[in-house]
This record gives sequence, C-alpha cells and structure tokens, in this order.
Amino acid sequence: MRTGWILAGLVLVLACKQQEKPKEEVAKGPPNIIFIMSDDHAFQAISAYGHELGKLAPTPNIDRIAKNGAIFQNNFCTNSICGPSRAVILTGKHSHINGFRMNGERFDNSQPTLPKHLKKLGYETAIIGKWHLHGQPTGFDHWEILNDQGNYYNPEFIQGEDTTVVEGYATDLITEKSLEWLKQRDSLKQPFYLMVHHKAPHRNWMPALRHLNVYDSITFPLPDTYFPEFVAQQAAAEQQQTIYKDMYEGHDLKLSKAHGSTELAHNPWTTDFERMTPEQRKIWDEAYLPKNNAFWEANLHGRELAEWKGQRYLHEYLATVKAVDEGIGKILDYLEETGLDENTLVVYTSDQGFYLGEHGWFDKRFMYEESMKMPLLMQLPGVIKPGTKIDAMVQNLDFAPTFLDLAGGTQYASEMQGRSFRDVLEGATNEFNDAVYYHYYDFPAFHMVKRQYGVRTERYKLIHFYDDIDAWEFYDLEKDPKEQHNAINDEEYKDIITAMHKKLDSLQTYYKVTEKEFETTPKEKVDKTYEAFKKLRGTPIQ
Repeated sequence: MRTGWILAGLVLVLACKQQEKPKEEVAKGPPNIIFIMSDDHAFQAISAYGHELGKLAPTPNIDRIAKNGAIFQNNFCTNSICGPSRAVILTGKHSHINGFRMNGERFDNSQPTLPKHLKKLGYETAIIGKWHLHGQPTGFDHWEILNDQGNYYNPEFIQGEDTTVVEGYATDLITEKSLEWLKQRDSLKQPFYLMVHHKAPHRNWMPALRHLNVYDSITFPLPDTYFPEFVAQQAAAEQQQTIYKDMYEGHDLKLSKAHGSTELAHNPWTTDFERMTPEQRKIWDEAYLPKNNAFWEANLHGRELAEWKGQRYLHEYLATVKAVDEGIGKILDYLEETGLDENTLVVYTSDQGFYLGEHGWFDKRFMYEESMKMPLLMQLPGVIKPGTKIDAMVQNLDFAPTFLDLAGGTQYASEMQGRSFRDVLEGATNEFNDAVYYHYYDFPAFHMVKRQYGVRTERYKLIHFYDDIDAWEFYDLEKDPKEQHNAINDEEYKDIITAMHKKLDSLQTYYKVTEKEFETTPKEKVDKTYEAFKKLRGTPIQ
C-alpha cells in the first residue's frame, strides 16, 4: 500500500481524455444511471421541497432534477443509519435479510447486488466516494472510495490495494473524479451505472473554504419544537443527540476555547482539523476568528446559548450542502453538453433523513418523520414527465428493483423484497405501498437511541421502542404532523391502533422478520455504554 499527496488539480488534467459524440449521435437503449447520494441530507434543506430553510439556503442544481423530472414527497428509509441504508439500496432487501443491521456488523459482499445484476445486463459500473460497508466493493468495474467515513479535507481514497491522500475538499474531489470517469470511458458502447457517493453533509459539517462565511448574515428559523417536552415519549427523552446538550463545541460547532484564540474547544476524538494544510487552516482560522470572538463577547447562557448553538449548526450544515449542489450542477451540465442527458436516469437522494433542530435534535435514527423521510428526485426524458410531483409511498428498498426494471432486468429482482415503482414514474398511477415497515437496531450505541420498529401508513404511524424499555407510540400525522402527542392511549383511536397492529404483524410476516430481531441487551452493557458516552461528552459550555 502506498500513501502520498496528489494535488487535486491533477484530477482535471486527465478529465478530457475522450470527447463524447455530438448530441444527435447519442444512441438510445437501456438508460444510463447516475445515482447521486449524499450522507445525512435532510429534505428540509432542499429548496425544491419548499421548506423555509431551503428558501434561505437554496439548492438550485438539485432543484433542476425536480424541474426536469420528478420529486417524491413520501420516500422513506427502512433503517435510518448510514451503512444499513446503503446495504438496503444495494440489495433491495431489509437489514435483517441482507445481514447488515447496524454499523459495526460486516456487509456480505458476496451476495447478489444491484451493480452485479446490471453488469449481467451489459452495464459498465462504478462507485466513487463513500462506501462505508467494510471491505472492498464488489460488482464494480471501477471503484475509488473514501477510507471508512472519510474526511472533508485532504481525504484518503482507496483504489485496489492503494490508499492515497488527495489534497483538496472531499465533495469537490468526488465530483471531479466522477466526471473524470464519465469522460474517460467509451460511453457509447454500453450503458453505465455510476454511484456518486458524497460524504457531505455528514457530521461534523465542514464547509468548503469558499463557503465558510456564506450564510453568516442570515438568521435561520429554528423549529417551534426546538425546546420539546417529550410527554409519554420515553425514548425521545433519553436520547443523546440534542444540539444544545450533546454537540461538541469545537468538533461540531467550530467554537474556539477563548476570545482571540483559534484553538478549538471540545474536540475529543477526531483529527479533521489537523489534516488541513497550513494554507487551508490559515483561511479557516481567518474566517472563524471574528465570529467566534463575537460569541465570547456576547456571554450567552441558558436559552440564548441553546439558540445560538442551533444557529451555528444550521450555518455549518447548510454551507456544507452548497458544494454538493454545485457538484451536481457540474454533472448535469456535462450530461446536457454531451447529449447524454437524453438517455440517462439521474437520481438524487440521501441515505436517510436528518434533524435540523426538530425536537431539539441533530442526527437521525428515530422513526419520526425528519429521520425516516428521505429526499428523492429523479429525471429521465421520455419516461418521467418534467415537473412531476409523486405522493406515492416508496422506500430505498424499492430503488434496485426500479432501476432493474428500467434496465430490462426484472428477472434479477425476483429475490428482492422491494418492488419496482416504474409505473409511478411513468404516471400510470400515484399509488404504491399502502404501508411501509421500519426497523432500527443500533443500541446501545452512539446517541443512545432505542431499538425500534413500526409501520407507517398514509395517515398513521405506530412505533414500538424496545430493548431496555417497552413502549408503544401512535401518531395521527394529519392532526399531529410534528409527532408531539403520543396518542397510544387515546380512546378515539382504539380501533385504528388495533388495525395498525395487525398491519404491522402482517408486514413482519411478509418480510420474514424472526424473533431474533427482538433480542435485548444485558442491562450492564447498556449502563456501561451510557457512562462511556457521558465521559466522552465532557463539560459543555453552559
């Protein structure tokens, strides 16, 4: 294995190795597929979804996909955490079937996956960016992946047996490497499947140098659930992902230790900042010193401090998204310039939803809407009508069967648990699933979110939290869209709750969920984990 420094600009030197044919000569046939996935990108932060945050921090290039094609209003993950979601997308199977239920387990790379099936159909396959499934990718003609979680600045890329530190910003590098692959391949001989997997905007939300101060003048609205009460919501009350209690002031919020200092406050376990070059760190420090000095001069406490932390989080997160949007614009521009857009399915999604202050939280994991709901935008001329809005309930479980359907390989989806929503894309129907199943396993672990499973229909949601607790929650999403009132004991919903239990039981039978999935953790391990994370938290600024 070799490790070295390569200037990011060298990526672009090789980018024009081969020119595409003129537009009029681009052949039709099975569509090319470019699957762009960011990490932890909340739908609230995409302007096409109409949320106030998206309006103040627009994503014009992601919005182009919605304008050219379709935007899904009800796309959900099966298990809201990074690695397991990726495994579901690759296999079209729930976590308990594909074997990767939580981070720390190992994904079986020998099992059938979407890229392997597409290769049988004559596709050239590639993945560039975040893999995060342990081991080397299989089923790809070309792969160049980030080492583990990856770093924002000067990340390590793994290709074959080589690991190379590449100078630059991860989002830009992944975009450039993806374009380089597109330009170098003999793209008119066979269709291609390219997975562009961004690290951003995963914690710890480090923007590109050009975006460090981009939103400093904007005051973003904090959710009206930012200071929750958690009545009859034990799991929500016992989590450790509250912005103003659990974020690290240095690592997450980029706050300095004192006025006039560029030394970071609490930053317990990463080297994200140390891996910057001196030139990068100088630009970073010059951008943050004035606003960190302003924080110390304000001498905030209590509610004002909690609100300041929420604002700083939103500034960091949304500024980090900006480079992702710019990169998507470059890819869309290339497709249009070469005519490849005419027969290329472009997909944009995230591996799950994310909290931007709702319930006071960051991160994901819960079955509540902001975590479970994933953005999904797709364009394919001649198949998807521009400006389409899709209300049908779909899941990441359904991605692989849908892509195979469009590629002419439905026979390979027979063993998958997901189903193709091609008819929805083509406008034949706006109905798909009448209910979706969710199951989260990663406890006791970081953020201490309880194990849970449940069912969501168009209007209602039933959740069971288990392991060190045994608690049921029920929500009427029409009357209580922010999921603040646990109506599990409300008499008016008695018959509906009974029906939801039956629906949940039927889904667990259908998806072959066994008793093994409901195992609990010894109390000693739970208590020990709580204590370990409490020590890691240190003493927050109060």
